[in-house]
Amino acid sequence: MGSFSIWHWLIVLAVVLVLFGGGGKIPRLMKDLGQGITAFRKGLKDGKDGEQAQADSATDKPGAIDRS
Repeated sequence: MGSFSIWHWLIVLAVVLVLFGGGGKIPRLMKDLGQGITAFRKGLKDGKDGEQAQADSATDKPGAIDRS
C-alpha cells in the first residue's frame, strides 16, 4: 500500500509536464513530430522516384549494349 506502481508515476509525470511545461508545448511537439514523419515519407518517395529515373535513363542511353 505504500509504494506506487509505474502507472501512478506516469500519470504524475504527465500532469507535471502539462502544468510546468505549458499547455502549448505538447501540441507544438506533436506538430513537429508530424512534420518530421511527413518529410521522412516524402524523402522515401522521392528517393524511389530518383532511383527509377536513374534506371530509366541508364537504359535509354544511345549506344548501350543489351547483353541479355
